[in-house]
Amino acid sequence: MKQPEPAVASNSRLKRAELASSFGAGLLGFGLGAMAAPYIADLALYVVVTGALMHGWGMYDKHVTERDLGRPEAVWMKALYWSCWLILAGLAVVLGFRVFS
Repeated sequence: MKQPEPAVASNSRLKRAELASSFGAGLLGFGLGAMAAPYIADLALYVVVTGALMHGWGMYDKHVTERDLGRPEAVWMKALYWSCWLILAGLAVVLGFRVFS
């Protein structure tokens, strides 16, 4: 079995590390938000919308930058990218119904 090139292996490892770091930051934020909920409940909608917008922009910009650099994209990364957009769209619909109903 042929071993992957060091640059390809490093790139794959870097993407896994970025994903783990981002997911961990999200869990940390969720936990902190749950702990602070009684004190900042009136700001929750603003925080959620701002977080979704920042995440969406960062996700899009990273995707475009990597594509422009000619970096190969793993199938699972593409699936996560589009799954995330679907989840964000679903979240926007749910929030819209809750706010405007």
